Amino acid sequence: MTPPEITDSHCHIDYDVFADEMPEMIGRAAEAGVTRMVTICTRLRELPKIRAIAEAHAPVFFAAGTHPMNAADEPMATVDELIAAAAHPKFVGVGETGLDYHYTAESADMQQASLRVHIDAARQTGLPLIIHSRDADDDMARILAEEHSNGAYSCVMHCFSSGAELARAALDLGFYLSMSGITAFPRSTELREIFAAAPIDRILLETDAPYLAPPPYRGKRNEPAYTAHTARAAAETFGMDYAAFAAQTQQNFDRLFTKAASWKAVAA
Repeated sequence: MTPPEITDSHCHIDYDVFADEMPEMIGRAAEAGVTRMVTICTRLRELPKIRAIAEAHAPVFFAAGTHPMNAADEPMATVDELIAAAAHPKFVGVGETGLDYHYTAESADMQQASLRVHIDAARQTGLPLIIHSRDADDDMARILAEEHSNGAYSCVMHCFSSGAELARAALDLGFYLSMSGITAFPRSTELREIFAAAPIDRILLETDAPYLAPPPYRGKRNEPAYTAHTARAAAETFGMDYAAFAAQTQQNFDRLFTKAASWKAVAA
């Protein structure tokens, strides 16, 4: 029986751990129902490598930006640079960008400046912003709201594991929350409650591979196929049949990542 189709909205399959088995890994994903994946470039100088992967494999799309933990080590991205990259037909999102005060609080000012550049690029391209946020809830909520008042843009809070207040702030702006393997961990009860209170039409799925593998693979290398394990646990969180939940998340992804949805229609 063919499993319901789902999308891994955030992974890093350009990492060397996948280099020798890319076709096999994509095949395993397809067998699990994961028919699309968005691989994320976190340093713009690595963009050619990520772009080549997307060009070589039909199910793979890509996004690019400067990860907040790299903000102090990389040249500041420019809006024009991001807009130029977005011209590629499989470039579907801006980021990941954001704030990380857990590991790199000392570069907070640079992270905030970089975040605003990426927001401007998302606004101008019409592509969704992909946000990483860790231990920076107050500043993140403030900047997202300030920038939204300057001009609307769309956004997903990738691998959301922050507090309920940031979740509400993002949802109030019309943004999306993405469920990673963390939401399937036994001790993530509070996080599951945050998601369960969110509108079902604002939920995405992801792996963040090779990180954060869900049970039963926790502690091992993650890969796009394992999105299905996160999705099955997530369906239980929402009290939904798995097929119905999978279909809803596909609709959500298509609504937010319109360029990926359009590309699929053309390719078919």
